[in-house]
Amino acid sequence: MLNAHTLPIIWGCIMAFVIFAYVTLDGFDLGVGILFGVEPMREDRDVMVNSIAPVWDGNETWLVLGGSGLYGAFPVAYSVILPSVYLLVITMLMGLILRGVSFEFRFRATTERQRHLWDYGFFGGSVVAAFCQGVILGGVLQGTRIAHQQFAGGTFDWLSGFSIFTGIAVVLGYALLGATWLVWRTEGELQRRVRRHAKVLGIVMLALILVVSLWTPTLDPSFAHRWFSFPGIFITGLAPLAVIALGYAFFRTLARDTEAHHDKTPFLCALGMFFVSFLGLGYSLYPNIVPPTLTIWQAASPVSSQIFLLVGAVVMIPIIIGYNIFAYSIFHGKVEAGAHYH
Repeated sequence: MLNAHTLPIIWGCIMAFVIFAYVTLDGFDLGVGILFGVEPMREDRDVMVNSIAPVWDGNETWLVLGGSGLYGAFPVAYSVILPSVYLLVITMLMGLILRGVSFEFRFRATTERQRHLWDYGFFGGSVVAAFCQGVILGGVLQGTRIAHQQFAGGTFDWLSGFSIFTGIAVVLGYALLGATWLVWRTEGELQRRVRRHAKVLGIVMLALILVVSLWTPTLDPSFAHRWFSFPGIFITGLAPLAVIALGYAFFRTLARDTEAHHDKTPFLCALGMFFVSFLGLGYSLYPNIVPPTLTIWQAASPVSSQIFLLVGAVVMIPIIIGYNIFAYSIFHGKVEAGAHYH
């Protein structure tokens, strides 16, 4: 059962889960930081930060797990992807560091000027981190030059119209997650404003999904063949139907601004759009882990290493899921104005 063929598939599924968990959880708190750019009131920014304060650093556990899992289970992919996007990875980490420092220091600022400085840092770090993640996605998806299972390209091979577009798309997508999270976790005038933001961002998100869906098949003939040949076209045909259904539920529940029990539905619908897009990405890539030529079997570590890592993953991933569930269950409900982060 656990052999050289099945283990890379198992680890591919684990890595897909870990990446989506990161996008789901850290995406909305990066989105909250991005929305700092359109929220002028200090009190409202405090509420926004307090809505993610108990969970934001735990959300980034999935990023660490994803990086270490890629290194251990697919070292060849790690050695190809990282050199191809070194500049983006370093810039992303700098953005996350700036964001984390600003998050903590804004509560300890002694003057209004200092508070504004850290607010700009929180906003800027969130935008930079989200944009770099999107560009990395676009750079990997459009293909990487490989020779003898090593990166054979240049420093800026990732730079293209498609990668910049996906970077912008991820920034706006995370902003949508942040807005819908705040619809769920806030009330009053702030909630009404983020509802308006969510409606605009929802329209933008649907347009971005359409553009990326039309653009992606042009990147590699194998993508187009998988999407539009028989019987794959029946699978890909389900994706737009799912997005339309989610979009309908999204806008319908956003309009019900007097029914508090619907506040979480826009967030769940936005996550659903991300999930459908993520499935489409996985369907396009499989069995490659680094397009256009490196498969999960070619990139995999030895069987003994994958089994050793799998034992740790089977133990640690449920623990991480458990403490995430515990944290979110403890810090549930609406965040009130005047609450303090310690």
